Amino acid sequence: MATTATATKETDGAGALDRLIAATLPEMEKVNALILARADSHVDMVPELARYLIEAGGKRLRPMLTVAAALLVGKSNGDHVKFAAAVEFLHNATLLHDDVVDESDMRRGRPAARMVWGNQASVLVGDFLLGQAFMMMVETANVPALNVIAKAATIIAEGEVFQLSKAGDLTTTAEDYRVVIGAKTATLFEAATEVGAMAGGADEAGRTALRVYGRELGLAFQLVDDVLDYRGEAGKMGKNSGDDLREGKMTLPVILAIAECNPAEREIITNSLGKADANDAALQQVVAILNRYNTLSRTLQQADAHVQAARDALAPLPASEMKTLLSDIAEFYVSRAY
Repeated sequence: MATTATATKETDGAGALDRLIAATLPEMEKVNALILARADSHVDMVPELARYLIEAGGKRLRPMLTVAAALLVGKSNGDHVKFAAAVEFLHNATLLHDDVVDESDMRRGRPAARMVWGNQASVLVGDFLLGQAFMMMVETANVPALNVIAKAATIIAEGEVFQLSKAGDLTTTAEDYRVVIGAKTATLFEAATEVGAMAGGADEAGRTALRVYGRELGLAFQLVDDVLDYRGEAGKMGKNSGDDLREGKMTLPVILAIAECNPAEREIITNSLGKADANDAALQQVVAILNRYNTLSRTLQQADAHVQAARDALAPLPASEMKTLLSDIAEFYVSRAY
């Protein structure tokens, strides 16, 4: 039976994604058409691989947030379409690169592109998407917005390298983890909403509000994702449950448990951490330890705090249906884990 808090989250988030999709549909149709057009190339493998990932059923939340931010402000000159497409290309480029680095087998519920075309093609097509993202930003002649996206690309890469350096490192702290998710996940959410605000003609206060909203939403999103890796079902997640453990990723639930568990429990975790062949029985042993120390629920508590911060960031903006939708979508993405 749902707790009162859980029921409230489900109510706040009920239908939020569907409502946001409906509210942004006309503009997202333009974005989607541009995405498919700019994924084209005279080299056959490029559009084949790019479209395999792009058309794989992702919600396109990040470009949708760009569109939503522009619509909320309400004074767009049309640049939001190219901004949103650039955000999606940057996101998909990082996914292609990440799957190679992490040696992932699945992405969005089907074999990762690297499993079909190989690592080399995945890296190179990821580079192609990055190039297209920057070309679209340049075409708008909006140098401040280009700077936001370029800076985001740099920070995301730094975050990925830092996470790689911490793989399997038992001395990783909660602060290290916050640096990683702030860079590799929250940065793109932040950039998506900020360039949307810029396309919409926001003043400095509006741009700041939507930038902070995006960052806080991104932090909450990643915290929930890291919980779902230990709670989720592969079909719903689009990847294998326990992948973070097998890849040696030091996510917050594991960091908190290692800091508090006894030596025998610590050995159980370390015997599976970074082991690609760790089976479901080993995973369940680790999950039992995480539950024993409430590290999954404590991680969700932090996600809740970031959701509230995201909603608070919207406070200075005028009341509107889009503002309500952005507030509700933040709650929706945390409610997935309850």
